[in-house]
Formats: sequence, structure tokens, C-alpha cells
Amino acid sequence: MQQRQLGRTGRDVSVIGLGTWQLGSDWGEVDPADARAVLDASAEAGVTIFDTADVYGDGRSESIIGEWLAANPGSGVTVATKMGRRLPQEPENYSLANFRAWTDRSRRNLGVETLDLVQLHCPPTPVYSSDEVFDALDTLVDEGVMAAYGVSVEETSQALTAIARPGTATVQIILNAFRLKPLDEVLPAAREAGVGIIARVPLASGLLSGKYTEDTTFAESDHRNYNRSGDAFDVGETFSGVPFERGVAAAREFSALAPAGVTPAQAALAWIAQLDGVSTVIPGARDPEQARANAEAGSLPDLGDDFRAGVTRIYDEYFREIVHPRW
Repeated sequence: MQQRQLGRTGRDVSVIGLGTWQLGSDWGEVDPADARAVLDASAEAGVTIFDTADVYGDGRSESIIGEWLAANPGSGVTVATKMGRRLPQEPENYSLANFRAWTDRSRRNLGVETLDLVQLHCPPTPVYSSDEVFDALDTLVDEGVMAAYGVSVEETSQALTAIARPGTATVQIILNAFRLKPLDEVLPAAREAGVGIIARVPLASGLLSGKYTEDTTFAESDHRNYNRSGDAFDVGETFSGVPFERGVAAAREFSALAPAGVTPAQAALAWIAQLDGVSTVIPGARDPEQARANAEAGSLPDLGDDFRAGVTRIYDEYFREIVHPRW
């Protein structure tokens, strides 16, 4: 698995990581043993970064990772967690006192003294311009609570504001074949500043696997059911914010681009990983087989200009008009 430097953290991580939102049961129930098997398979396949958050399953995802870390000392895995969604998304809640409480909880869940990377979890736009917020984050780095900090964003404008901050190590952003706007300004700005880019929702909540039809249904506890209209959080987190039926149709065309012997999901991951400026891609996995298949995307040969032109064509036809102005 190819390793790349994760921005200003100074750490090298695998170009394909593991997103663990699904281990918190927000994609339907996951047995703890199955969750540990996913972590095992990912690490065995060369994955060296797990991404989580303190609100995934109200800490369940962090705790499962913490148990795995304790059972695998010296694994070399970087754990990137997030904070900021345990209270209403109001700027005044992004305070040093709350940061201390949230990071202390994450340290207990993960069983570590110093958190590898803590990301603000898609805060309100004014937070990115607050000197007090970033001074508080710097304080926690100085105290050894966290080794580095970054942000997770919904909008490209938020990413650009964060990249301009000298202490921002990483920016996590939705980037996939159905969400191309970060290519315009965010990736070039991050490259210039030495900020790492963590690409999330790389399969558009599974659409880019090519396995869904217009009749596919999801469990009641799955965000692909309850957040399809953005009722629980930003709709861009679910299917990248595109209408499900349109996404299914576009995914059929995307699947046709995949080279022989490469699944649509692997092609979607490899396309992102091969973008200049991306540090790591963090797909989720529900079972060891999926984890291993995802990891294989990190060693695929270059997909070629025709593939990349096909991605742009599909985006222009199906999504540019509705996605580009919003995020």
C-alpha cells in the first residue's frame, strides 16, 4: 500500500484508510466481533489510518478502535477522531473548556494519552474564522492532549479558510466522482500550504459501488434512509447530496468506465487516490472482504485520461448544476 505524508502532521499514512462511521451503528447494527474483524482485515491489508468521531454511536466506534489498539500494540495505525457535535452547532460552544471535555472523553474511549489527530466536526462557518477557537486548539497541542488538529468541512469555502490557518494540519472533505468541486481550488490550495486532504464519502454512500437500484431500501437506523432529505444533518453527507434515483442512473454509467477486473467501488477509490493533493481516502467497510477489496484500490495502476474524462462527463451531465453551487 502506498504511503503519503498526512499534511502538517508529519505522519505517513496509507493512501486508502478506513472510515468507521459504520462501526457506530449509524448504517444499521454491527456486531462488535464483526467490527473487530474489519479493523483486523484493514490493518493486514496495509491500512494505517482509521477515521472516527466521538459521536459515532455516541463513542461506540472510538471504543471499538480503542480495544483494537490495546490488542495490537505497535500497530503503527494513526487514529483521526473528531469533536464538536456533542452540543448544538452554535459558535459559542466551540470553547477550550468543551474541547477539554470532549478530548478527555475521546482519550478514554481510545485508551491513549495523546490523540493523533483531532478534527473539528463540520462546525458552523463562523468557527473557521475564530482566533479563539484555533488558539484553544493550539493550547491542547502544546499540552500534549493532541498531536495535531484539522477540520472536517461541508463546503469548499470553509476548507479554504481553514487551509489559511498555520496550525491546520488536515482538511477532511467530501470528494468523489459525484462531488468534483474540491478539485477547482481546495486541492491546489492544500498542496501549496502543505495541508493534508482526507477524502470522505468516497463512494457517495455506496452509490458508486454500482450495487443499488431505484428499488433498493435501507434499514430504519441507516442514515441513507432517515437523512435522505437532510432531516438529521447536512444532506451532502448522504449520497453526496444527489437525488437517489439520479445517483443510481449515473452510477450505472460510472460502472461502465471501470477497467476489466476492477470493481466500480475500487475504480471510484483509485480515481480519488490518484488525484494530486489527496493524502488518504477513507471508505467504510462492513466486512473483512470489503475492507480488503477497498485496500486493493490503493495499488491499482493509473486509470488513464479516458477514465478521468468519463468521470467529468458524467458529473457535468448529472450533477454539476445541483452540486457545484451548493457545496
